Amino acid sequence: VQLQASGGGLVQVGGSLRLSCVVSGVSLDAYAIGWSREVPGNRREGVSCINISGKNTWYADSVKGRFTISRDNAKNTVHLVMAALKPEDTAVYRCAIADHYKAIPGSACPQYYDHYGQGTQVTVSS
Repeated sequence: VQLQASGGGLVQVGGSLRLSCVVSGVSLDAYAIGWSREVPGNRREGVSCINISGKNTWYADSVKGRFTISRDNAKNTVHLVMAALKPEDTAVYRCAIADHYKAIPGSACPQYYDHYGQGTQVTVSS
């Protein structure tokens, strides 16, 4: 199983980016998906997740209203659209997937993830 994240880069405050995560080796329609970010000092923060059906999503308070997660099962791809970016959004963003055994009924996010991608750097300059 491989997860390849892309779409990061350098953007000014208030700008937007669209991150993509292409999953290979499994069929994405059987997996919940999440994005997390790692900031300097190795602090990791959950950013967003979407459940297998796509009907439930969750966002960290720090990104709610600015970020949107979506999934395209036909392309085995998940996206994270980030708008109104702030300097504190600067981090390495990683995608992850979890099979249905990790699902929590009624929750967008799984108990934990099976596979993580390498990550893509997002830098927001002021």
